[in-house]
Amino acid sequence: MKIVLLGAPGAGKGTQAKNISERLSIPHISTGDIFRANIKGNTPLGLKAKEYMDKGQLVPDELTVEIVKDRLANPDCEKGFVLDGFPRTIPQAEYLDSVLGEMSIELDATLLISVKDEDIIERMSGRRTCPNCGASYHVAFNPTKVEGICDICKTPVIQRADDAAETVLNRLETYHKQTQPLISYYEKAGKLKTAEGADAVEETTSRVFEALGL
Repeated sequence: MKIVLLGAPGAGKGTQAKNISERLSIPHISTGDIFRANIKGNTPLGLKAKEYMDKGQLVPDELTVEIVKDRLANPDCEKGFVLDGFPRTIPQAEYLDSVLGEMSIELDATLLISVKDEDIIERMSGRRTCPNCGASYHVAFNPTKVEGICDICKTPVIQRADDAAETVLNRLETYHKQTQPLISYYEKAGKLKTAEGADAVEETTSRVFEALGL
C-alpha cells in the first residue's frame, strides 16, 4: 500500500506512520530522515541539499523530489511505503505526481489525521522533555511525579522552543496557508481518507487502520 500522510504539526503523523509501517511491513519514509541520511552519506543529492541548507536557504522542490524519488527506488518500497512530511505544498504534490507517474507508481491513499487547532496547541505547548535522558512528559496527559522533575534521572524538565505556544501558532499558520490546500487537491483526485485524531494514541491508531481498511 502506497500512502501519503497529511496533518498539522503535532497531529501525530510520525507515530501513526510507524504503526502503519509495522502493520503492513512497509517503510516509513520521513523526508527529514532521508535528508539527514543523504547529507551524512555525502551522496551527490545530499551535497546539493547541504549547499542550500548551509546558506540558510530552503532546498528547492525539484531537489527534494529527487531525494524522495531516489528513496522510493529502493527495493524495500516495492510493496509500498508511508510518506511522512512530504508533500507540504500544491507544487510539491504536482512534482511528486509527475515523478510517481515516471516510476509507474500510483498512490493508494492520502490519509489526513485531523486534529483541531486548540487541541494541537494544548498537546504541543504542554510537552516537557528531560534535557539529560530525553524522557518525554506532558503537563496534562503524562505529568512528572514531582512537578517539573524527570521521573527517571531527577533532572528539571524543559519546554523545547519548538513547543512554545507562540511557535506552535506560527507553525499552524504556515500549515493552514501552505499545506491545508493539499486536502482539496487529494480529495479531487479521489485519494483522500480521514481519521480523527484523539487524545489516546491507541484510539487514533484504531481510526487510522479503519480509514485505510486494515
